[in-house]
Amino acid sequence: MTISRRDLLKGAGAISVFPFLSAAITGCANVVVAKASGFQRVRPSNPGWPSPARWKSLETVLKGKLIAIESPLDACVGASQSVACASLFKELKNPYFIGDNVALTETVGWADAWTTAPSVYAVAAETAADVAAAVNFARENRLRLVVKGGGHSYLGTSNSADSLLIWTRRMDKVTMHDAFVGQGCSGKVAAKPAVSVGAGAIWMRTYNKVVTRHGRYVQGGGCGTVGVAGLIQSGGFGSFSKNYGTAAASLLEAEIVTADGKILIVNRCSHPELFWALKGGGGGSWGVVTRITLQTHDLPEKFGAYFGTVKAKSDTAYRRLLEKFIAFYAENLFNPHWGEQVSLNSDNSIKIYMVFQGINKAQAHALWKPFFDWIRSDPDMAVTAAPNAIDMPARRFWDPAFLKRIPGLVFTDDRPGASSDNVFWTGNLKETGQYLHSYQSAWIPGALLEKGRQARLVDAFYAASRHFNVSLHCNKGLAGGRPEAIERSRDTAMNPAVLNAFALVIIAAGSEPVYPGVPGHEPNVAAARADAVRIGKAMKEIYRAVPKNEAGAYVSESDYFDTEWAQSYWGPNYPRLQAAKKKYDPEGLFFVHSGVGTEGWSKDGFTRKA
Repeated sequence: MTISRRDLLKGAGAISVFPFLSAAITGCANVVVAKASGFQRVRPSNPGWPSPARWKSLETVLKGKLIAIESPLDACVGASQSVACASLFKELKNPYFIGDNVALTETVGWADAWTTAPSVYAVAAETAADVAAAVNFARENRLRLVVKGGGHSYLGTSNSADSLLIWTRRMDKVTMHDAFVGQGCSGKVAAKPAVSVGAGAIWMRTYNKVVTRHGRYVQGGGCGTVGVAGLIQSGGFGSFSKNYGTAAASLLEAEIVTADGKILIVNRCSHPELFWALKGGGGGSWGVVTRITLQTHDLPEKFGAYFGTVKAKSDTAYRRLLEKFIAFYAENLFNPHWGEQVSLNSDNSIKIYMVFQGINKAQAHALWKPFFDWIRSDPDMAVTAAPNAIDMPARRFWDPAFLKRIPGLVFTDDRPGASSDNVFWTGNLKETGQYLHSYQSAWIPGALLEKGRQARLVDAFYAASRHFNVSLHCNKGLAGGRPEAIERSRDTAMNPAVLNAFALVIIAAGSEPVYPGVPGHEPNVAAARADAVRIGKAMKEIYRAVPKNEAGAYVSESDYFDTEWAQSYWGPNYPRLQAAKKKYDPEGLFFVHSGVGTEGWSKDGFTRKA
């Protein structure tokens, strides 16, 4: 007999909870679960699952902000290709639709790793007190706890079946400060212009408030629908990070609910180790961040972008093309002005889609002209997409009304009644609702751009591109950046390899939205595994230029299956992070895949093995 979720919950509710669990929902619990091998969190099918009366008590405390979750994907499992399901899969290419649905995540899964699965209940938090009530309830009832803001985690950390979700989407207030001094820091640190942002805000709306309306710059993410709090906790890069540093480097203060249910204000002067851990130590590991305050910066006159594609007519010519490009990059682009991506492709092409600041489009064209002149003069090369530069007043770069006037730059949220400000970059459409086949990254040291070492880099890129396309994210390595930005970023928990890297290499593959059991939308696992093999071979070539244990990887864009994740993500900073974890979450309430302190837990976060 098949048991539905609703029937399962009713059955579980008939069984009383363990007698040692506190009946209180708010406040700090007096009960501490002893640390022991084999500790189990409870699922709806277990005797210890909270009764309906206890859930009702939580709902009362939260004034109705407890949501029973049903995923729209579940209704399509086993169904024919209905109009409703066809419409759903269309909407899974709209990041605003996904973000507004408590049951969904921006990535729907990863082959052989995870598939998006809704929590049983969600707390649609609006205040830190709401979050504290949820944290206490989860701890006292031995529940698996999940936190979701933007829901962009590639590693699946913002969803888990049989769990309680804290959903911060409604906590999206943005407040500007002319001169901010953190709590307890008066007389100790200088006041700075800043912005305070609720944990559920996304970057596109934050940029619109800070840049468009107030003429300041805040360092956030390149993808505008990523959540603010999650990005900061991963370290975070934006298009212009070579000039402004990582997003975490601008963190001045955070409000966070820790595992004991306390609401803390953390900064350089109060709980400094927890504050440091939040700056790149990984989202979802330290507590529930409810508000962050970031330093804002002066805005340049213009932001711009440069596009173009060139192609070699043979493998031999492609190696020469790579040699030319690497030398050109080292001489002309290895500086704070340039960011974003260059794709080195298996079809012997190089696709350029970069951004710039501090210069205008005429200067950008002049800088690139010698490179394209060389391409046109060589019979073994071709320009397959003519170079094009655009620039605009920096204040308009995230202005939805302005962006919509530029053809092909953004998509809009086409749902009836959606805000006219809901736009997203066309370049982010592919990853919206994606199902990942494989995803790996590595930082590439700037030292390899030295003239005597460029051949080693060319060899690695050429060999890797024979297996799969290689993407260089030049804004996600800080070498060549502004010294002040690098120094701010040094005081974060990220792997220090980022400070000396000129780019982050990403080699990845995925598909359009799919879901097991949905006719016409089943995952192609065989194709995914084939891509994973090819990507693995490509990364082996990258590691010939820089060994894996030295390269490191960016936690938000990395390999789910990396067994050396602690070294990859945090390098020599990991012991310090472990100490902070033991201090602020000794029982491991906050669990994420490959997160700090998870070595002794099962992969699903339900069982402590040691």
